[in-house]
Amino acid sequence: MSTPSLDFDPSAVQLPQGHFIGGAYRQTDEAQIAVLRPSDGKLLGHVPDASAGTVDFAVSNAHEAWKTSGWATRSPRERAKVLTRWAELIDHHAVSLAQLEAVSSTRPVAQAYASDVPFTAEAIRFFAELADKLGGDIAATRRDSLGFVASEPYGVIGAITPWNFPLSMCSWKCGPALAAGNAVVLKPSEMTPFSTMRLAELAVEAGMPAGIFNVVNGRGATTGAALTRHPDISKISFTGSTRTGAVIMSDAAMHGTKPVTLELGGKSPQLVFERVTNLEHTARCIASGFIANGGQACVAGTRLIVHRGIADALVDAIKAQLRNVAAGPLWRSTTAYSPIISRAQAERIDRLVEESRASGAEVLFGGGYFEDTDEGFFHRPALLGNVTSDTPAVREELFGPVLTVQTFDDEDEGIALAGHPIYGLAAGIHSSDIGQALRAMRRIAAGTVWINRYGRSGDMIIPTGGFKQSGIGKDLGRQALEASMRHKSVLIDFDAM
Repeated sequence: MSTPSLDFDPSAVQLPQGHFIGGAYRQTDEAQIAVLRPSDGKLLGHVPDASAGTVDFAVSNAHEAWKTSGWATRSPRERAKVLTRWAELIDHHAVSLAQLEAVSSTRPVAQAYASDVPFTAEAIRFFAELADKLGGDIAATRRDSLGFVASEPYGVIGAITPWNFPLSMCSWKCGPALAAGNAVVLKPSEMTPFSTMRLAELAVEAGMPAGIFNVVNGRGATTGAALTRHPDISKISFTGSTRTGAVIMSDAAMHGTKPVTLELGGKSPQLVFERVTNLEHTARCIASGFIANGGQACVAGTRLIVHRGIADALVDAIKAQLRNVAAGPLWRSTTAYSPIISRAQAERIDRLVEESRASGAEVLFGGGYFEDTDEGFFHRPALLGNVTSDTPAVREELFGPVLTVQTFDDEDEGIALAGHPIYGLAAGIHSSDIGQALRAMRRIAAGTVWINRYGRSGDMIIPTGGFKQSGIGKDLGRQALEASMRHKSVLIDFDAM
């Protein structure tokens, strides 16, 4: 099957407007937030900054729908049928969704079509298939009683998603929550709201009751805060920065003591031992691990820790991978490299690189901006050497295409350097000695460890989530569905009947 034409005119894209509440788009007279195109910095459109009143309307709508629509009390198989139809509609509208994703986010249209849209559909399909596989446990009790643990939905779950992968992040939050029988009120990033709103519209088209999946737009400090503090929100699921995650955790504790799932920041190592079978393959893994999506991924492998004996050869091989990286507008199907989401974020990357240089770091390759990119925020991949654990680019999450290089002489030293005092989201280990790789895996504190690869696969059964300040709980896998249900202990005495 041939790939359809993906190139498009960004000014011709039809953008959803307002909020999506109760199965329909709702216009409000709230303050408007300008949405810019990262490819060229031009105005794309506006979204409203939802007030506490609008959030209350959305949550109340969701709560009423959850109580009266029968979504929570349907059999899991019936919910699964709706979710499966939703996934099929996402596949059917793959081209328009990819274009809607590319126009405001950092995702090139070809990558959105080939990866993000199919991933989104498959994640929803996965949770549909899992819906009737987890339902509680029979407990071991005395012979004259029956004990069991019953699982049930929370009610209304509040979800907050980031700007870097809008479609797939929506599926991470909504797939398990809806499969478990909850309603959802989701706040996407105010910088990338449009594809998420379209997903909600397709959910209703698939047969999901109106009000079960709602989208409210706005900033974190206004809309996000109102959502997390709302008394009828029974749980919060958030992906974003560690700092914002801490605020959400505090709000959840102070306004109802509600549970949270937090996937937060990372500063992930790529640990390369001396014995690697294919240096070119390793270089490709490392390069893609820190420049994918312009380095704007929480799991980006931005700390290269390499054995001194192969360091020079590996760095040269990585440079070769980076020389042909080219910038271009995201609505062109030949573009493969992402811009930085905003001028403020691009300036922050530059500032941390300059601070690193001032502390003694050496720019081994790249840095700065691509020329002739129509005012877009395209940052060149950069390698920084002569760094220490105190170098800003090593210590802080840049969220950009910058790789630091540190060397070691023995296994213990390499594993020690791979650790980070704050973050523990992901790690990559490269070695042809599987025993060595597994020893390192055991000792590195990270929620996900990849060996001789870097990056997620399409295996939805594998959960993702961090250690330390990189988060609490898991997205994907059966753990995400279990976390979308509360568990009730039941004990029945036979003799009393």
